[in-house]
Amino acid sequence: MTVAGVGEFGLIDRVTARLTQGESCLLGPGDDAAVVAAPDRRVVASTDVLVEGRHFRRDWSGARDVGHRAAAANLADIAAMGATPTALLVALCIPAELDTSWAEELADGLGAEAALVGAGVVGGDMSSSPVITIAVTALGDLGDRPPVVRSGARPGDVVALAGRTGWAGAGYTVLSRGFRTPRLLVEAYRRPEVPYAAGPEAARHGATAMIDVSDGLLADLGHVARASGVAIDLTRDAFEVPRQMRDAAQALGVDPYSWILAGGEDHALAATFPAGATLPPGWRQIGQVTEGAGVTVDGAAYEGPTGWDHFRRTE
Repeated sequence: MTVAGVGEFGLIDRVTARLTQGESCLLGPGDDAAVVAAPDRRVVASTDVLVEGRHFRRDWSGARDVGHRAAAANLADIAAMGATPTALLVALCIPAELDTSWAEELADGLGAEAALVGAGVVGGDMSSSPVITIAVTALGDLGDRPPVVRSGARPGDVVALAGRTGWAGAGYTVLSRGFRTPRLLVEAYRRPEVPYAAGPEAARHGATAMIDVSDGLLADLGHVARASGVAIDLTRDAFEVPRQMRDAAQALGVDPYSWILAGGEDHALAATFPAGATLPPGWRQIGQVTEGAGVTVDGAAYEGPTGWDHFRRTE
């Protein structure tokens, strides 16, 4: 059965029937707009878009995988502000000849990822398009805390990381070379493992700045350095190269640190904390904030691409 066969509203019924709403949802799909509780009286909001051929390929990832990735990209941004995600809104543009099962499985992935943080898909929109495009808006609650922004890092702060980097980048390289193994790396590209709880926990422990690592650790910390007017120096030895990544790098002729330092889409969280602060569980120190500008590795400029730019090929 194609999308054209069931029509817009028939597809909406099929998709929404598969979704559950989180506790923050007071009114879900079915009206002109959803209603989501905002106990803090402030709402954290973020939007991200995935375009077929640019952000995903259907021969590389199933619809559920794409749903997980689309949700994760937005939920991670909410966590990076020190907030707890509460709801997702999804706009889906798809070809009329697409099988309805693809859209239904996409909804399954979106809902499953949102459920990891107690959120739900509360509404959205659909339209016909020659290219599959998924635009997701995430909402979050700060829990009476100030947001953790990019501009708060100060010289003397320590730089810390929660989650992993390089895994999705390695999986992307494996797939782009025509392989499907190591499966662990490929699955990391298809479905990132995001440390959502680490964001609010970092805020509670006094994080001075924080960012979601989506485009590459060096590139994203560059945003923090620029916004804060500081320099950041990373310690290469703070990053362990897992065996599967090391073996894949050797087989493909790639420096594994190019994945770890510049590979994106793992959605780890990077933050700065005051000197002497006790890092929350799950966070590890990877560098230092200093006077100056830019991001260095062991005191030297990094040779090579530092991450992804949608309008410049940088990896």
